[in-house]
Amino acid sequence: MKRTHTCGELREGDIGTDVTLCGWVDSYRDHSGVLFVDLRDRYGKTQVVFGPDAGTEVHQRSKTLRCEFVIEVQGKVARRPEGTTNPKLDTGEIEVRAVSLRVLNPSLSPPVQPGAKELPGEDLRLKYRYLDLRRPEMQEAMFFRHRLIKVMRDYFDQLDFIEVETPFLGRSTPEGARDYLVPSRIHHNNFYALPQSPQLYKQVLMVAGYDRYFQVARCFRDEDLRADRQPEFTQLDMEMSFVEAEDVIQVIDGLVATLAKELLGMELPTPLPRMTYDEAMERFGHDAPDLRFGMELVDLTPIAAETSFRVFREVADRRGRVRGLNARGAAGKYSRKGIDELTHFVVNDFGAKGLAWFKVEEGRKLNSPIAKNFTPEHLERIAAAMEAEPGDLLLIVADEFELTCRALNGLRKRLGEELRLYDPQAMHFSWVVEFPMFARDEEVDAWVAMHHPFTAPRASDLAILEEEPEKCRAVAYDLVINGFEAGGGTIRIHDESIQRKVFRLMGIDEETAKERFGFLLDALKYGAPPHGGIALGIDRFVMLFAGLDNIRDVIAFPKTQRATDLMTGAPSVVHSRQLRELGLGRTK
Repeated sequence: MKRTHTCGELREGDIGTDVTLCGWVDSYRDHSGVLFVDLRDRYGKTQVVFGPDAGTEVHQRSKTLRCEFVIEVQGKVARRPEGTTNPKLDTGEIEVRAVSLRVLNPSLSPPVQPGAKELPGEDLRLKYRYLDLRRPEMQEAMFFRHRLIKVMRDYFDQLDFIEVETPFLGRSTPEGARDYLVPSRIHHNNFYALPQSPQLYKQVLMVAGYDRYFQVARCFRDEDLRADRQPEFTQLDMEMSFVEAEDVIQVIDGLVATLAKELLGMELPTPLPRMTYDEAMERFGHDAPDLRFGMELVDLTPIAAETSFRVFREVADRRGRVRGLNARGAAGKYSRKGIDELTHFVVNDFGAKGLAWFKVEEGRKLNSPIAKNFTPEHLERIAAAMEAEPGDLLLIVADEFELTCRALNGLRKRLGEELRLYDPQAMHFSWVVEFPMFARDEEVDAWVAMHHPFTAPRASDLAILEEEPEKCRAVAYDLVINGFEAGGGTIRIHDESIQRKVFRLMGIDEETAKERFGFLLDALKYGAPPHGGIALGIDRFVMLFAGLDNIRDVIAFPKTQRATDLMTGAPSVVHSRQLRELGLGRTK
């Protein structure tokens, strides 16, 4: 080894020891001819002093050092002079007085300074990711990610789960998002697909009798991106045999409690709270509500149906919904201009036709330009329904149910942040259960699976599966953390005849089902056990547990929102010879 110690290792007890350190120059300061260098590696920093007593050659060479030079230093550990200790550093009691210096590699002036207080734009950070990853904050995120995954693996190992790797190169079995396709050189015009998840493989493993499977799995989806989504991502995949939904949920409750204790020092009571999908949509307008604060949605449709305010009444008459929320104490915090900005937000971002509002004055009087359209009785009923108090701001959207959900959920999240209704470092965990089995895709006039096509319907709904699919509920459950879907799972269909019925409802005929999923349908005929599981988004888990708000900050080499790698230049054009070998593109 070139070094005897790391840059975060030396302490007061090492004073007098001869040492060799290696690392990067984090900063340097010249004080009257004595150079002080903070030498950094992944373990910490050590102050190195180059004075005249190091010898003329070493002393002069030290003056050529610049930030991010990689150097090797030999010297003796000494106590820092009185008054110069640094309590912010673990090595702050000592310094190394250099007697030898070797520059292992110089550095150009870095466009991303690992020690800088202000960061450049994200595009520059991603282009020079190898410099960005040197930042202590990024290294802490990577260490945190490593620890979180280790706790997950240890937890499942203790419960007799076995980790099994599943293929990257598989068959295209469209499950919602677009597949990333990989052409075959041997079989021209045939393609592998990168896995959107190991879903079918883990079900086959249950048929194969492995009983308890898990995997830290890489997954790929060619879909539109945002701050919390990537085209390639990592999930903790888990499957169990001979279980019901409650068994899977209990295992994940234990995992979440273990992670909270090990990583955050938090004692998390279990079982985690639950609500049904219908309850979540009615109370919060979203199936992954942020429960760190209240501000629940209120249904005003019965009152709206009786008013003379045309906008409300017409929506109620066509069986739409008039719903609102109460921003408590916010009347004085939003001027007319501020309310116009909120209106612009729900109209442009969510397609609402407008935003009605009332400011609550003394005596619970509702003040608004539209107040004249309501009788005193109706205004009082609105105030009572929304539990209004003086100083509150009431915000209301009238439209189809789904649109009111989207608009008011978005508004609720914005107000929660702007009004600081929750501690950003707080953590709230819950389950949403009893999802609909299907959603209607109006564009293709067909039913689509709310989770995936292999989700089992509730036993009590089997009788209505084909006649009233819109009323059928799935044995599905989502884990929600701070308003993010952190994981989703279901009990699977293990009866081949029921699987075929589900495919038919989704417009997948026998031939298509056999072509796409024939191996799974065949496997279900050979003694498939009842089974179910869940997939947890590891990237999102790390982001939330680390208190960050951008998933790219917990992935070593992420893609941009345009699915590009700015560091390597991927995706890129490939040589025509490669295309010819694959039987693709034009040939010369």
